[in-house]
This record gives sequence, C-alpha cells and structure tokens, in this order.
Amino acid sequence: MKAKLLEKFREIYGAGGEIRSYFAPGRVNLIGEHTDYNGGHVFPCALTLGTYGIARKREDKKLRFYSMNFEKLGVIETSLQDLIPTQAAGWTNYPKGVMWAFEKRGFAFPAGLDILIYGNIPNGSGLSSSASLEVLTGVILKDMFGFDVSMVDIALIGQYSENNFNGCNCGIMDQFASAMGKKDHAIFLDTNTLQYEYAPVVLEDAKIVIINSKVKHSLVDSAYNDRRNECETALKELQTVTDIETLGDLSEAEFEENKGAIKSEIRRKRAKHAVYENQRTIKAVAALKDKDIETFGKLMNASHVSLRDDYEVSCEEIDILVDLAWSINGVIGSRITGGGFGGCTVSIVKNDAVDGFIETIGAKYEEKVGHKAEFYVVDIGDGARALD
Repeated sequence: MKAKLLEKFREIYGAGGEIRSYFAPGRVNLIGEHTDYNGGHVFPCALTLGTYGIARKREDKKLRFYSMNFEKLGVIETSLQDLIPTQAAGWTNYPKGVMWAFEKRGFAFPAGLDILIYGNIPNGSGLSSSASLEVLTGVILKDMFGFDVSMVDIALIGQYSENNFNGCNCGIMDQFASAMGKKDHAIFLDTNTLQYEYAPVVLEDAKIVIINSKVKHSLVDSAYNDRRNECETALKELQTVTDIETLGDLSEAEFEENKGAIKSEIRRKRAKHAVYENQRTIKAVAALKDKDIETFGKLMNASHVSLRDDYEVSCEEIDILVDLAWSINGVIGSRITGGGFGGCTVSIVKNDAVDGFIETIGAKYEEKVGHKAEFYVVDIGDGARALD
C-alpha cells in the first residue's frame, strides 16, 4: 500500500524532498453510543481500516491536497492564509480545520505542505472517516514541524476543529479512538475526565462483523446537533433538583427519581438513553473482563433498542439489519454503531456462524431494501502513527 501511494504522490507532485507516510485508523464503537458528549463512558476500538497520508514540506505557504478517493477533483490548492471553511473546499475542510485549530493553540507553520490522501473507510458509513482524517492531519503536523503535542492533544484538536470549523458538535470518542487505539484492545474511556484504560477484546471463538447499510448520512446536516441540544436542556432541568455536572453522573435509579424535572417527554427519552447507555457500557466492560461474552451481547442488543426507541437515531434499513442479525443462531449481540441515521451495525458472531450470517443477511437485506449491504470482518488495530 505504502509503495503504491508514494508512487502516486510523485506522479501528482513530482519527486524530490523528504516524503513521509502516515496512517490513522477508523473506529467502531462496541457500546456506549451518544454518551461521549453527555459525560458518560464509551468503548470503541481502532480498526485496521483507516486513512493513509503522504506529505512533504514546501518552500512557500501553499497547501496542496489530493485524494485518491476523489480523483476527479484533482489537486485542490489553497494556502495557510486561507484557513476558512467553504463549501467549495469539500473534504479539505477537515485537514484545513485541524491546521486552523493548531494555529488557535499558538502553533505557527513555517511552510506549506503537499498532501496525498487515501482512505479505505467507506464514506458515510459511520466508521469515522472524518475523525480519522483529522487525527491523520494532526500526526502529520506533529511529525513534519516538530510540534510538542501528545496524542491526546491531537484527539482534542481534531474534536475542536470538527466542532468549531466544520460545525458538527461531536464528542471526543471518534478522535480519541483513532489517536489512542491499541491492537486487540478496546478503550474504556470516561469522556468527562478523559481517564481511560485498555481492555483486551478476547473473542476466542467469535468475530466482530460490521455491516454497512449503504445508507449515507452527514452528521452536520442530520439531527445529531438536535440530540445534543435536547440533552443539554434536559441536564439543565435535572440540575434544578439534583447536584450533577453531566447526565453520566446519574445511576438508573437516580434518573427515575428525578426525571419529572424534565419538562418534555422527548427530552426525557433522550436523557434516559444517555443515563442507561452509560450504565450499560460500564456493565459491558465488566462482563468482558469476566469473559462473559453472552452478557456483553445482551447489553449490545439493549443498546440498540434504546437508540432506536428513546434516542431515535436509527432508521428502517439499520433496524432491518439488526432484526435479521438477532434472528440468526450464533449471533451474540448486534446494534447500530456510530452517530446514526444510517451507517453501520456491529455484531459479535461465533466463528462457525460468520459465513451463514453474511450469506443470509446479504440476501434478505437486498430483497427488503433493494440494494446490497457491505460486510467487513474486522481486526482491532493500533492508533495513528508515522509509517516510516
């Protein structure tokens, strides 16, 4: 892969200079959805799918971007003096946003860059191609210019740029998982404190299977920001009757005791999901540590029901995939993963059931919705890094 990308880089930009290679993974969240901006816990893992970058410093302040995923667009040229979001900039708003966020932190760029990008995360799948690109850009800037930032800093800078440059009010999970991933481990992250631990994902006779519904979504244009606003209002209402900083501070019993303070039924449902999902995540990690994969699977299933009914971020195609998964012997658990409104499901499937799972769901899904789904049997990989 690296040799092919280097060859393409030289074809596009010419030879010469120090050319460096980088990778940042996408992620799948096993459980803990829409808790990351509600002060709760998440449990994502980095994938071996992700975004590759080849970069070289320039002698001027120009920025040139080329994506092998959007070759028809050709080279998109801008400069360090033009770090503002525009519709015309398209996908380059993500790396430009990270550069803008570095400048906001007081870092100065001595030179521009030529950058080539190739990603093997399906766009709009909910496996976090945008966060992967943001973290990749952060790693490129750290390495190319010697900026003194940690990988946690790079995750926070990526989140800040997506919130304030690209206009999606996302939490920290996606960038954190891409920056801090560890092979064969998921990250049990307290999004309120950023305290985290790595938990081994030991599935001795099972695999993680992701199904892409091929229903694309854009979080910026979706109801994602609405959900966040609904939770923030519910939190303010709860704070009139209980001393909490986030929805993640509440147990299920404390929520039930105080939920009357939330004036709207819709906001009550949103807050209920945030509280119960956080507790499900804590229980799921404990179950995994005890090698109780059956309980982990049941909690995944309950997570989907809550995301479908209380948080209302699923859709017909995703529900079809999950319902089909639940009907198959050998499926330990299945749920929507990612921001919602399309994207992917994640399932844990026993090894001897994987082929039948893919065959059965593939045929029935196409019959029901009229287009094919894509299946990925995934491995858990390391976080973002230079490849040299």
